[in-house]
Amino acid sequence: MADRLKMQDPRAQYPAPPFPKQPQHSPGLARRLEPPADHGEESYRGSGKLEGRKALITGGDSGIGRAIAIAFAREGADVAIAYLPVEQPDADEVLGMVREAGREAVALPGDITDERHARELPKRAADALGGLDLLVVNAARQRFFEAFDEITSEDFDATMRTNLYALFWTTQEAVKIMPPGGSIIATTSVQAYDPSTTIMQYATTKAGIVAFCKALADEQIGRGIRVNAVAPGPFWTPLNPSGGSSQEKVESFGGGSSFGRPGQPVEIAPVYVLLASQEGSFITGEVYGVSGGKGVA
Repeated sequence: MADRLKMQDPRAQYPAPPFPKQPQHSPGLARRLEPPADHGEESYRGSGKLEGRKALITGGDSGIGRAIAIAFAREGADVAIAYLPVEQPDADEVLGMVREAGREAVALPGDITDERHARELPKRAADALGGLDLLVVNAARQRFFEAFDEITSEDFDATMRTNLYALFWTTQEAVKIMPPGGSIIATTSVQAYDPSTTIMQYATTKAGIVAFCKALADEQIGRGIRVNAVAPGPFWTPLNPSGGSSQEKVESFGGGSSFGRPGQPVEIAPVYVLLASQEGSFITGEVYGVSGGKGVA
């Protein structure tokens, strides 16, 4: 793989559509993406920015969460990842890469829509790693519907529980044990600012994440804990092929960005590193947009 840090035209740095149709069963696996996504497996270089830190990442098996786990480990952090049991093949790869970086790796499979499991995650991570300094709430549910009147109450509820309830449960427990200097980062979306009708239930939760993080940041800075969010645009992950978009949209995915292509997970991981590290010591209550040129409000 070419050196991604070498100066080059960013429009041609990674694959652009058209992509093949590639339906997957939800929640999808990174290993089945065509073309393969770059999570930093070969391209991310660390520089010790998170040396000795202890991190919990939900949805850390694939997509953006996978890239964050790799980056955090190569920056010196021990990492626990939470994921669904059906995602074990992807999770095993991530855990292996964390260990190859010389860091502790902890597997926490389970369903974050279960309140008990979601609330237990911070303590389980802290017990296994010897503390908890960093929390990244990244796991998400997104389902595509052809029209508004096709969205079901069952899907609306499941999306709320995955994207908002689990965020509330996990962070409420994490702040009880995180020390001053700790950092909480949530993944929102450009959908919070420019929602699509076909995934409006997802967009609703992402707008809620923005409000939640801004409010939590105001309170937690009094304890020395920073809280921020990252708002991705179109990134090449299993979320869309596994039901987050129609297969027709998968074929053209990311083509509407200013770059004419989707982002690769490794291209957003450095933003999470900044917000997790002491280099982001004066950043809280912020939303960082990485949207491919479309911006966030």
